[in-house]
Amino acid sequence: MTDHVHDLQSVREATDRMLTALAKLDNAALAEESHLPGWTRGHVLAHLARNADALVNVFAGRPMYESAEARDSDIERDAPRPLEVQLADVRATHAGFLAQTERDQDWSRTVELRNGVTDLASNVPFRRLVEVELHHVDLNIGYELSDLPQEFTAREIAFLADRWSGRPEVPPVTLRLEGDGDGDAHAHADSTWHTGGTEGGPVTVLGTGAELLGWLAGRGDRGAHLTVVGGPLPALPPL
Repeated sequence: MTDHVHDLQSVREATDRMLTALAKLDNAALAEESHLPGWTRGHVLAHLARNADALVNVFAGRPMYESAEARDSDIERDAPRPLEVQLADVRATHAGFLAQTERDQDWSRTVELRNGVTDLASNVPFRRLVEVELHHVDLNIGYELSDLPQEFTAREIAFLADRWSGRPEVPPVTLRLEGDGDGDAHAHADSTWHTGGTEGGPVTVLGTGAELLGWLAGRGDRGAHLTVVGGPLPALPPL
């Protein structure tokens, strides 16, 4: 089982890191574009706050969101708020999420997320960590994929590789880690992953952890600096 206690501590650290960086902004900066097409920084913060609320619903056995339309409208409603209000909301909903996780519960139980997706309760803290870390990058405030903790990067590569496994539109892909700027592949517990389906010629994709994660998650330069052996870089479906 995933170590949810470890992951919750990582959520605390990642959220504090993001809030510290956000405190240096002003209201005008929130209206500027994030790295996500069509979203300002305010949209990203609104999403992070509402996602924390949604994960409380998951733990409590309620639908994650009332509906897809309600999720989107809540983000649009909250995106224009001033910095002080946005930060207070992120802090409060973060605290609410942590409070929910501190209740006595069966961490081995299955919970339901969006669109009928299910997972173990013990995996939800890592899912929140993914939201905080990747959206910190998406905020476009100087935190890059290469700044993500190596442990997180390796785990998220493994998670996304599993997500694309068995997809017929993705050929068999071997992902191999090359040296990162401040270490090498041996700094990771794993440095090779497999994804894709069984149709088409197999390819091997090599790059740093940040480059592999950027390609899998549809972020950064989306694979422009990866080395591909055996064919072109495959196109991945949207997340």
